[in-house]
Amino acid sequence: MADNRFMNTSAAEASQVDLGLRAYMLGVYNHMTTALLLTGFFAYGTKMLATTTGPDGQMYLTQFGSLLFNTPLQWVVMLAPLGMVFWLSARMHAMSAGKARNMFYVYAGLMGLSLASILMVYTGASVARAFFITAGAFAGLSLYGYSTKRSLSAMGSFMVIGLIGLILASLVNIFLASTQLDLVISVVGVLIFAGLTAWDTQRIKLMYMAGDSQAETTKKSIFGALMLYLDFINMFLFILRLFGNRE
Repeated sequence: MADNRFMNTSAAEASQVDLGLRAYMLGVYNHMTTALLLTGFFAYGTKMLATTTGPDGQMYLTQFGSLLFNTPLQWVVMLAPLGMVFWLSARMHAMSAGKARNMFYVYAGLMGLSLASILMVYTGASVARAFFITAGAFAGLSLYGYSTKRSLSAMGSFMVIGLIGLILASLVNIFLASTQLDLVISVVGVLIFAGLTAWDTQRIKLMYMAGDSQAETTKKSIFGALMLYLDFINMFLFILRLFGNRE
């Protein structure tokens, strides 16, 4: 005859792990959402400060805009987020939870500064449409990655190889300037980051350990938020390239 006391204890422990996992994943999505809001705020704010509308209805750069986008400072604006994300990924484990969170949000702000030029190139309607398409796709893919019992490791490895090929193709197309290749790169980019969204969500879920300290769990949730934030931003940019209308 089964010992009901043992069954109740086991059920209670499983329930506690499940509650801890849900709280951890909620932390991941909360940090990611906050970072996206910061990116949008800084991108929109930078556009407002950097542009003005002339008497002819055309958009022109202000003095601040010229400083950001027509001087060598443009390279700092473009490359600073790239350098910081590599530094943050390598150093986050050694930071306190509070510092890791703050540096992630600083990175999101820098990314917004870098992406301000996107708002100058594409119409507001195009940006909004691409954002909502990305948000819907991301939600479905992340839910699949969280709920599926199937291991996505093989798919993830394939996506990483595809990402390397995508980067190389993008570099080649800088010199070729091929419209057809740009279209292929955009389509493949959407598919790769769609796959990475599902795989990364599963990896983030598997990172959770019930025995971790609160600080360690928080740092893991911030690192997971960074992974999904990058997937979202890149998928959004490729969708915008596919369907966006230019100013």
